[in-house]
Amino acid sequence: MNWKLKSGRNVFVGSVLAVSLATSFSAHADGMRRVEADLEAMQAQIRELQREVEATKKAAKSDNDLKVKWKGAPELSSKDGNFKMKVRGRIHTDYNAINQDRAITGSPSVSALELRRARLGVQGTVWGDVDYILEADFANDSVSMKDAFFKYTGWGKHFAVQIGNFKTFNSLEHLTSSNYIEFLERASFVEAFGLDRQLGAGALLTDKHYTVSAGLFGPTTGNEETWFRDVKAGSARATFAPINEHGHVLHFGGSWRYRAGATENRSNVAVANDEFFRYRARGADLHLANRFIATPQIFDRDTFWGLEAAYVRGAWSLQGEYTQLHGDVSPLFTGPDSTYRGWYVEGSWFLTGETRPYKNGAFDRVKVLNPVFQGGHGAWQLAARYDVLNLSDNAALIATCTMCGEQKTWQLGVNWHLNDNARLMFNYNQSDIGGGNIANTNRNDGATIKGFGARAQVDW
Repeated sequence: MNWKLKSGRNVFVGSVLAVSLATSFSAHADGMRRVEADLEAMQAQIRELQREVEATKKAAKSDNDLKVKWKGAPELSSKDGNFKMKVRGRIHTDYNAINQDRAITGSPSVSALELRRARLGVQGTVWGDVDYILEADFANDSVSMKDAFFKYTGWGKHFAVQIGNFKTFNSLEHLTSSNYIEFLERASFVEAFGLDRQLGAGALLTDKHYTVSAGLFGPTTGNEETWFRDVKAGSARATFAPINEHGHVLHFGGSWRYRAGATENRSNVAVANDEFFRYRARGADLHLANRFIATPQIFDRDTFWGLEAAYVRGAWSLQGEYTQLHGDVSPLFTGPDSTYRGWYVEGSWFLTGETRPYKNGAFDRVKVLNPVFQGGHGAWQLAARYDVLNLSDNAALIATCTMCGEQKTWQLGVNWHLNDNARLMFNYNQSDIGGGNIANTNRNDGATIKGFGARAQVDW
Protein backbone atom coordinates (compact mmCIF):
# COMPACT_ATOMS: atom_id res chain seq x y z
CA MET A 1 0.00 0.00 0.00
CA ASN A 2 2.75 2.36 0.93
CA TRP A 3 4.62 1.45 -2.19
CA LYS A 4 1.57 2.22 -4.30
CA LEU A 5 1.10 5.60 -2.62
CA LYS A 6 4.75 6.47 -3.12
CA SER A 7 4.54 5.34 -6.72
CA GLY A 8 1.46 7.51 -7.28
CA ARG A 9 3.16 10.51 -5.71
CA ASN A 10 6.18 10.01 -7.94
CA VAL A 11 3.99 9.83 -11.00
CA PHE A 12 2.19 12.98 -9.93
CA VAL A 13 5.45 14.87 -9.24
CA GLY A 14 6.88 13.71 -12.54
CA SER A 15 3.77 14.86 -14.32
CA VAL A 16 3.99 18.25 -12.64
CA LEU A 17 7.68 18.57 -13.54
CA ALA A 18 6.99 17.56 -17.11
CA VAL A 19 4.20 20.08 -17.41
CA SER A 20 6.45 22.75 -15.84
CA LEU A 21 9.33 21.91 -18.15
CA ALA A 22 7.06 21.91 -21.17
CA THR A 23 5.61 25.24 -20.13
CA SER A 24 9.11 26.62 -19.51
CA PHE A 25 10.39 25.42 -22.89
CA SER A 26 7.32 26.84 -24.58
CA ALA A 27 7.84 30.22 -22.88
CA HIS A 28 11.53 30.17 -23.73
CA ALA A 29 10.77 29.40 -27.35
CA ASP A 30 8.25 32.26 -27.44
CA GLY A 31 10.91 34.55 -25.90
CA MET A 32 13.49 33.50 -28.45
CA ARG A 33 11.04 34.16 -31.24
CA ARG A 34 10.34 37.62 -29.81
CA VAL A 35 14.09 38.33 -29.49
CA GLU A 36 14.64 37.17 -33.05
CA ALA A 37 11.80 39.35 -34.23
CA ASP A 38 13.22 42.31 -32.32
CA LEU A 39 16.68 41.67 -33.81
CA GLU A 40 15.24 41.50 -37.30
CA ALA A 41 13.38 44.76 -36.69
CA MET A 42 16.56 46.40 -35.39
CA GLN A 43 18.53 45.12 -38.37
CA ALA A 44 15.89 46.51 -40.71
CA GLN A 45 16.11 49.87 -38.92
CA ILE A 46 19.92 49.81 -39.15
CA ARG A 47 19.75 49.01 -42.86
CA GLU A 48 17.32 51.88 -43.35
CA LEU A 49 19.59 54.23 -41.38
CA GLN A 50 22.54 53.12 -43.48
CA ARG A 51 20.59 53.83 -46.65
CA GLU A 52 19.67 57.28 -45.31
CA VAL A 53 23.30 58.01 -44.35
CA GLU A 54 24.55 56.97 -47.78
CA ALA A 55 21.86 59.04 -49.45
CA THR A 56 22.80 62.01 -47.27
CA LYS A 57 26.48 61.59 -48.15
CA LYS A 58 25.69 61.44 -51.84
CA ALA A 59 23.47 64.49 -51.59
CA ALA A 60 26.10 66.39 -49.61
CA LYS A 61 28.78 65.41 -52.12
CA SER A 62 26.66 66.50 -55.05
CA ASP A 63 25.73 69.76 -53.31
CA ASN A 64 29.33 70.58 -52.25
CA ASP A 65 30.72 72.54 -55.22
CA LEU A 66 33.89 73.75 -53.47
CA LYS A 67 37.36 72.32 -54.03
CA VAL A 68 40.40 73.47 -52.07
CA LYS A 69 44.05 72.87 -52.91
CA TRP A 70 47.34 74.46 -51.97
CA LYS A 71 49.61 76.28 -54.43
CA GLY A 72 51.75 78.20 -51.98
CA ALA A 73 48.42 79.55 -50.66
CA PRO A 74 44.85 78.20 -50.67
CA GLU A 75 43.21 78.06 -54.09
CA LEU A 76 39.43 77.76 -54.07
CA SER A 77 37.61 76.50 -57.14
CA SER A 78 34.24 75.20 -58.22
CA LYS A 79 33.89 71.55 -59.17
CA ASP A 80 33.51 72.44 -62.84
CA GLY A 81 36.52 74.80 -62.78
CA ASN A 82 34.52 77.81 -63.97
CA PHE A 83 35.32 79.80 -60.82
CA LYS A 84 38.68 80.07 -59.08
CA MET A 85 40.25 82.39 -56.53
CA LYS A 86 43.69 82.39 -54.96
CA VAL A 87 45.39 84.79 -52.57
CA ARG A 88 48.74 85.98 -53.96
CA GLY A 89 51.56 88.06 -52.56
CA ARG A 90 55.27 88.47 -51.91
CA ILE A 91 57.63 89.88 -49.29
CA HIS A 92 61.15 90.96 -50.29
CA THR A 93 63.28 92.30 -47.44
CA ASP A 94 66.64 93.70 -48.58
CA TYR A 95 69.91 94.87 -47.10
CA ASN A 96 72.22 97.15 -49.11
CA ALA A 97 75.79 98.12 -48.18
CA ILE A 98 77.22 100.50 -50.80
CA ASN A 99 80.51 102.38 -51.07
CA GLN A 100 79.65 105.32 -53.35
CA ASP A 101 83.19 106.68 -53.87
CA ARG A 102 82.50 109.89 -52.01
CA ALA A 103 85.79 111.47 -52.99
CA ILE A 104 84.53 111.72 -56.58
CA THR A 105 80.73 111.61 -56.36
CA GLY A 106 80.13 113.48 -53.12
CA SER A 107 77.57 110.83 -52.18
CA PRO A 108 77.91 109.06 -48.80
CA SER A 109 78.11 105.33 -48.26
CA VAL A 110 74.91 103.37 -47.62
CA SER A 111 74.18 100.66 -45.05
CA ALA A 112 70.46 100.11 -44.71
CA LEU A 113 67.56 97.67 -44.62
CA GLU A 114 64.58 98.10 -46.91
CA LEU A 115 61.20 96.45 -47.39
CA ARG A 116 61.69 96.29 -51.13
CA ARG A 117 58.31 94.72 -51.91
CA ALA A 118 55.30 93.86 -49.74
CA ARG A 119 52.48 92.85 -52.07
CA LEU A 120 49.10 91.32 -51.46
CA GLY A 121 46.33 90.54 -53.88
CA VAL A 122 44.01 87.99 -55.44
CA GLN A 123 43.79 86.25 -58.77
CA GLY A 124 41.20 83.98 -60.24
CA THR A 125 38.68 83.08 -62.91
CA VAL A 126 34.99 83.86 -63.31
CA TRP A 127 32.66 81.94 -65.60
CA GLY A 128 35.54 79.99 -67.11
CA ASP A 129 36.72 82.53 -69.68
CA VAL A 130 37.62 85.67 -67.68
CA ASP A 131 40.81 85.71 -65.61
CA TYR A 132 41.72 88.55 -63.27
CA ILE A 133 44.56 89.78 -61.05
CA LEU A 134 44.43 92.57 -58.47
CA GLU A 135 47.62 93.25 -56.49
CA ALA A 136 48.90 96.24 -54.51
CA ASP A 137 52.32 96.97 -53.00
CA PHE A 138 52.47 98.28 -49.41
CA ALA A 139 56.25 98.72 -49.13
CA ASN A 140 57.72 101.89 -47.60
CA ASP A 141 54.44 102.89 -45.90
CA SER A 142 52.79 103.76 -49.20
CA VAL A 143 50.35 101.96 -51.45
CA SER A 144 50.96 101.56 -55.16
CA MET A 145 48.92 99.57 -57.61
CA LYS A 146 50.68 96.78 -59.49
CA ASP A 147 48.83 94.27 -61.67
CA ALA A 148 45.15 95.15 -61.89
CA PHE A 149 43.56 93.71 -65.02
CA PHE A 150 41.17 91.19 -66.47
CA LYS A 151 41.89 88.87 -69.36
CA TYR A 152 39.23 87.44 -71.68
CA THR A 153 40.12 83.96 -72.99
CA GLY A 154 36.83 82.92 -74.59
CA TRP A 155 38.05 83.16 -78.19
CA GLY A 156 40.40 80.19 -77.95
CA LYS A 157 42.90 78.79 -75.48
CA HIS A 158 45.87 80.47 -77.22
CA PHE A 159 44.34 83.95 -77.60
CA ALA A 160 43.49 86.53 -74.94
CA VAL A 161 42.50 90.18 -74.63
CA GLN A 162 43.82 92.00 -71.57
CA ILE A 163 42.58 95.34 -70.14
CA GLY A 164 43.76 97.22 -67.06
CA ASN A 165 47.12 98.02 -65.46
CA PHE A 166 49.91 95.66 -66.53
CA LYS A 167 53.43 95.59 -67.93
CA THR A 168 54.07 96.83 -71.43
CA PHE A 169 55.10 94.05 -73.80
CA ASN A 170 58.87 94.60 -73.69
CA SER A 171 62.00 92.68 -72.67
CA LEU A 172 62.56 89.22 -71.22
CA GLU A 173 64.05 90.75 -68.07
CA HIS A 174 61.11 93.13 -67.62
CA LEU A 175 58.41 90.47 -68.10
CA THR A 176 60.06 87.84 -65.86
CA SER A 177 58.60 88.25 -62.36
CA SER A 178 60.80 89.76 -59.65
CA ASN A 179 60.22 86.46 -57.83
CA TYR A 180 62.16 84.60 -60.53
CA ILE A 181 64.93 86.97 -61.72
CA GLU A 182 68.45 85.85 -60.85
CA PHE A 183 69.68 89.09 -59.23
CA LEU A 184 68.18 91.49 -56.70
CA GLU A 185 67.43 94.06 -59.40
CA ARG A 186 66.80 93.85 -63.12
CA ALA A 187 69.33 95.02 -65.70
CA SER A 188 69.80 98.80 -65.56
CA PHE A 189 68.10 99.63 -68.89
CA VAL A 190 64.73 98.43 -67.54
CA GLU A 191 64.48 101.30 -65.07
CA ALA A 192 66.47 103.76 -67.18
CA PHE A 193 64.23 103.44 -70.23
CA GLY A 194 61.00 103.50 -68.22
CA LEU A 195 59.74 99.96 -68.79
CA ASP A 196 56.85 99.68 -66.37
CA ARG A 197 53.18 98.91 -65.88
CA GLN A 198 50.76 101.28 -67.61
CA LEU A 199 47.01 101.46 -68.05
CA GLY A 200 46.04 99.98 -71.36
CA ALA A 201 44.61 97.21 -73.50
CA GLY A 202 46.42 94.46 -75.34
CA ALA A 203 46.06 91.22 -77.24
CA LEU A 204 48.18 88.10 -76.64
CA LEU A 205 48.70 85.01 -78.74
CA THR A 206 50.63 82.30 -76.90
CA ASP A 207 51.73 78.79 -77.73
CA LYS A 208 54.40 76.40 -76.51
CA HIS A 209 56.92 77.66 -79.07
CA TYR A 210 55.95 81.29 -79.66
CA THR A 211 54.21 84.39 -78.30
CA VAL A 212 52.94 87.52 -80.04
CA SER A 213 51.58 90.46 -78.03
CA ALA A 214 50.71 94.09 -78.74
CA GLY A 215 48.94 96.86 -76.88
CA LEU A 216 48.04 100.52 -76.54
CA PHE A 217 48.71 102.25 -73.23
CA GLY A 218 48.02 105.46 -71.37
CA PRO A 219 49.57 106.67 -68.10
CA THR A 220 50.87 104.87 -65.05
CA THR A 221 48.47 104.68 -62.11
CA GLY A 222 50.63 107.19 -60.24
CA ASN A 223 49.79 110.08 -62.57
CA GLU A 224 46.50 109.05 -64.17
CA GLU A 225 44.64 112.05 -62.65
CA THR A 226 47.36 114.63 -63.29
CA TRP A 227 47.10 115.27 -67.01
CA PHE A 228 44.33 116.29 -69.35
CA ARG A 229 46.00 114.36 -72.15
CA ASP A 230 47.89 111.29 -71.02
CA VAL A 231 51.11 109.71 -72.10
CA LYS A 232 50.32 107.61 -75.14
CA ALA A 233 52.32 104.47 -75.81
CA GLY A 234 52.22 101.46 -78.06
CA SER A 235 54.26 98.31 -77.52
CA ALA A 236 54.67 94.93 -79.18
CA ARG A 237 56.75 91.82 -78.59
CA ALA A 238 57.29 88.51 -80.37
CA THR A 239 59.19 85.48 -79.11
CA PHE A 240 60.14 82.17 -80.65
CA ALA A 241 61.36 79.09 -78.77
CA PRO A 242 62.31 76.38 -81.28
CA ILE A 243 63.34 74.23 -78.30
CA ASN A 244 61.02 74.28 -75.30
CA GLU A 245 61.32 71.20 -73.13
CA HIS A 246 61.87 70.78 -69.42
CA GLY A 247 65.55 71.46 -68.88
CA HIS A 248 66.23 72.41 -72.49
CA VAL A 249 65.11 75.80 -73.84
CA LEU A 250 66.24 78.04 -76.69
CA HIS A 251 64.55 81.45 -76.77
CA PHE A 252 64.69 84.40 -79.17
CA GLY A 253 62.66 87.58 -78.98
CA GLY A 254 62.28 91.20 -79.99
CA SER A 255 60.15 94.10 -78.76
CA TRP A 256 59.26 97.72 -79.58
CA ARG A 257 57.69 100.64 -77.73
CA TYR A 258 56.76 104.19 -78.73
CA ARG A 259 55.79 106.90 -76.23
CA ALA A 260 54.58 110.49 -76.63
CA GLY A 261 54.66 112.78 -73.60
CA ALA A 262 51.71 114.00 -71.60
CA THR A 263 50.64 117.65 -71.92
CA GLU A 264 48.69 120.23 -69.91
CA ASN A 265 48.96 119.56 -66.22
CA ARG A 266 45.58 120.12 -64.51
CA SER A 267 47.06 122.46 -61.91
CA ASN A 268 49.09 124.51 -64.42
CA VAL A 269 48.34 124.38 -68.14
CA ALA A 270 51.56 126.14 -69.12
CA VAL A 271 53.43 124.19 -71.77
CA ALA A 272 56.55 124.27 -69.59
CA ASN A 273 54.73 121.94 -67.18
CA ASP A 274 54.41 119.13 -69.69
CA GLU A 275 55.68 115.80 -68.43
CA PHE A 276 59.00 115.17 -70.15
CA PHE A 277 61.04 111.99 -70.15
CA ARG A 278 64.53 111.43 -68.69
CA TYR A 279 66.73 108.36 -68.42
CA ARG A 280 68.86 107.37 -65.42
CA ALA A 281 70.12 104.38 -63.43
CA ARG A 282 71.27 103.50 -59.91
CA GLY A 283 74.89 102.71 -59.16
CA ALA A 284 75.93 99.07 -58.72
CA ASP A 285 72.41 98.03 -59.81
CA LEU A 286 71.23 98.28 -56.15
CA HIS A 287 67.97 99.96 -55.20
CA LEU A 288 69.32 102.16 -52.37
CA ALA A 289 72.25 103.54 -54.39
CA ASN A 290 72.32 107.05 -55.82
CA ARG A 291 72.04 107.67 -59.55
CA PHE A 292 75.39 108.59 -61.08
CA ILE A 293 74.44 108.74 -64.74
CA ALA A 294 71.31 110.58 -65.88
CA THR A 295 70.01 112.70 -68.75
CA PRO A 296 68.12 115.96 -68.26
CA GLN A 297 64.31 115.80 -68.34
CA ILE A 298 63.87 117.29 -71.83
CA PHE A 299 62.48 114.53 -74.09
CA ASP A 300 58.84 114.51 -75.20
CA ARG A 301 58.88 111.36 -77.37
CA ASP A 302 60.96 108.21 -77.49
CA THR A 303 61.20 104.93 -79.34
CA PHE A 304 62.55 101.77 -77.72
CA TRP A 305 63.49 98.49 -79.33
CA GLY A 306 65.26 95.44 -78.03
CA LEU A 307 66.55 92.00 -78.97
CA GLU A 308 66.74 89.08 -76.54
CA ALA A 309 68.01 85.53 -76.40
CA ALA A 310 68.28 82.79 -73.78
CA TYR A 311 69.46 79.20 -73.59
CA VAL A 312 68.88 76.63 -70.84
CA ARG A 313 70.55 73.24 -70.76
CA GLY A 314 69.89 71.34 -67.56
CA ALA A 315 71.36 73.24 -64.62
CA TRP A 316 73.05 75.82 -66.89
CA SER A 317 71.41 79.00 -68.15
CA LEU A 318 72.55 81.89 -70.36
CA GLN A 319 70.58 84.99 -71.36
CA GLY A 320 71.20 88.44 -72.77
CA GLU A 321 69.52 91.48 -74.30
CA TYR A 322 70.55 94.44 -76.43
CA THR A 323 68.37 97.57 -76.41
CA GLN A 324 68.31 101.05 -77.91
CA LEU A 325 66.19 104.09 -77.10
CA HIS A 326 65.94 107.13 -79.35
CA GLY A 327 64.76 110.25 -77.51
CA ASP A 328 63.30 113.31 -79.26
CA VAL A 329 64.07 116.59 -77.47
CA SER A 330 61.09 118.87 -76.94
CA PRO A 331 61.14 122.14 -78.97
CA LEU A 332 61.17 123.95 -75.61
CA PHE A 333 64.78 122.89 -75.08
CA THR A 334 67.98 123.14 -77.05
CA GLY A 335 70.00 120.10 -77.93
CA PRO A 336 70.00 117.28 -80.48
CA ASP A 337 67.92 114.14 -80.35
CA SER A 338 69.93 111.26 -78.85
CA THR A 339 70.15 107.49 -78.99
CA TYR A 340 71.01 105.58 -75.81
CA ARG A 341 71.96 101.93 -75.40
CA GLY A 342 71.71 99.26 -72.76
CA TRP A 343 72.71 95.61 -72.81
CA TYR A 344 73.65 92.74 -70.55
CA VAL A 345 74.68 89.11 -70.58
CA GLU A 346 74.25 86.77 -67.62
CA GLY A 347 74.82 83.12 -66.86
CA SER A 348 73.90 80.82 -63.99
CA TRP A 349 74.42 77.28 -62.74
CA PHE A 350 72.46 75.20 -60.22
CA LEU A 351 74.94 73.21 -58.17
CA THR A 352 72.08 70.99 -56.98
CA GLY A 353 70.74 70.02 -60.41
CA GLU A 354 67.63 72.20 -60.77
CA THR A 355 66.75 73.97 -64.01
CA ARG A 356 65.08 77.28 -64.94
CA PRO A 357 61.47 76.68 -66.09
CA TYR A 358 60.23 78.66 -69.09
CA LYS A 359 56.63 79.52 -69.94
CA ASN A 360 54.91 81.96 -72.32
CA GLY A 361 58.07 83.81 -73.29
CA ALA A 362 59.48 84.34 -69.77
CA PHE A 363 61.13 82.39 -66.97
CA ASP A 364 58.98 80.82 -64.25
CA ARG A 365 59.19 79.35 -60.73
CA VAL A 366 62.11 77.03 -59.95
CA LYS A 367 61.07 73.58 -58.73
CA VAL A 368 63.39 72.62 -55.85
CA LEU A 369 64.43 68.96 -55.94
CA ASN A 370 65.27 68.59 -52.23
CA PRO A 371 63.47 71.25 -50.16
CA VAL A 372 64.84 72.12 -46.74
CA PHE A 373 61.52 71.32 -45.01
CA GLN A 374 61.88 67.71 -46.22
CA GLY A 375 65.36 67.46 -44.77
CA GLY A 376 67.10 68.40 -48.03
CA HIS A 377 69.68 71.08 -48.80
CA GLY A 378 67.46 73.22 -51.03
CA ALA A 379 68.61 74.55 -54.39
CA TRP A 380 71.92 76.43 -54.70
CA GLN A 381 72.54 78.66 -57.71
CA LEU A 382 75.59 80.67 -58.79
CA ALA A 383 75.07 83.60 -61.18
CA ALA A 384 77.17 86.28 -62.92
CA ARG A 385 76.18 89.28 -65.04
CA TYR A 386 77.83 92.09 -66.98
CA ASP A 387 75.47 95.06 -67.44
CA VAL A 388 76.14 98.21 -69.52
CA LEU A 389 74.09 101.39 -69.82
CA ASN A 390 75.34 104.16 -72.12
CA LEU A 391 73.70 107.61 -71.82
CA SER A 392 76.57 109.59 -73.32
CA ASP A 393 75.27 110.24 -76.83
CA ASN A 394 75.52 113.98 -77.67
CA ALA A 395 76.41 114.79 -74.04
CA ALA A 396 78.76 117.59 -75.08
CA LEU A 397 75.98 119.26 -77.12
CA ILE A 398 73.35 119.36 -74.35
CA ALA A 399 74.13 122.15 -71.91
CA THR A 400 72.31 120.56 -68.97
CA CYS A 401 73.75 117.08 -69.52
CA THR A 402 76.02 117.18 -66.47
CA MET A 403 75.65 113.47 -65.65
CA CYS A 404 75.28 111.94 -69.09
CA GLY A 405 77.74 109.07 -69.16
CA GLU A 406 78.24 105.32 -69.16
CA GLN A 407 77.87 102.75 -66.38
CA LYS A 408 79.46 99.31 -66.58
CA THR A 409 78.51 96.88 -63.83
CA TRP A 410 79.90 93.48 -62.84
CA GLN A 411 77.65 91.33 -60.65
CA LEU A 412 78.13 88.03 -58.83
CA GLY A 413 75.25 86.25 -57.10
CA VAL A 414 74.48 83.27 -54.88
CA ASN A 415 70.85 82.19 -54.52
CA TRP A 416 69.63 79.62 -52.01
CA HIS A 417 66.10 78.35 -52.67
CA LEU A 418 64.81 76.80 -49.44
CA ASN A 419 61.72 75.53 -51.26
CA ASP A 420 59.60 76.49 -54.26
CA ASN A 421 58.32 79.64 -52.53
CA ALA A 422 61.24 80.99 -50.47
CA ARG A 423 64.83 81.92 -51.19
CA LEU A 424 67.79 83.91 -49.87
CA MET A 425 69.82 86.01 -52.34
CA PHE A 426 73.31 87.51 -52.06
CA ASN A 427 74.88 89.88 -54.62
CA TYR A 428 78.23 91.61 -54.94
CA ASN A 429 78.13 94.40 -57.56
CA GLN A 430 80.61 96.96 -58.86
CA SER A 431 79.92 99.81 -61.28
CA ASP A 432 82.49 101.89 -63.13
CA ILE A 433 81.21 105.34 -64.09
CA GLY A 434 82.63 107.13 -67.13
CA GLY A 435 81.89 110.28 -69.06
CA GLY A 436 79.54 113.06 -68.11
CA ASN A 437 79.76 116.62 -69.34
CA ILE A 438 83.49 117.26 -68.98
CA ALA A 439 82.92 121.02 -68.65
CA ASN A 440 81.01 120.53 -65.39
CA THR A 441 82.83 119.96 -62.09
CA ASN A 442 79.96 117.84 -60.70
CA ARG A 443 80.56 114.99 -63.10
CA ASN A 444 81.09 111.44 -61.71
CA ASP A 445 83.71 110.43 -64.28
CA GLY A 446 86.06 107.78 -62.90
CA ALA A 447 83.96 106.80 -59.89
CA THR A 448 83.73 103.17 -58.79
CA ILE A 449 80.56 102.18 -56.91
CA LYS A 450 80.83 98.94 -54.92
CA GLY A 451 77.90 97.25 -53.25
CA PHE A 452 76.72 94.16 -51.42
CA GLY A 453 73.04 93.24 -51.41
CA ALA A 454 71.06 90.51 -49.66
CA ARG A 455 67.38 89.54 -49.79
CA ALA A 456 65.05 87.29 -47.82
CA GLN A 457 62.11 86.45 -50.07
CA VAL A 458 58.84 84.56 -49.80
CA ASP A 459 56.01 84.55 -52.32
CA TRP A 460 52.75 82.70 -52.68
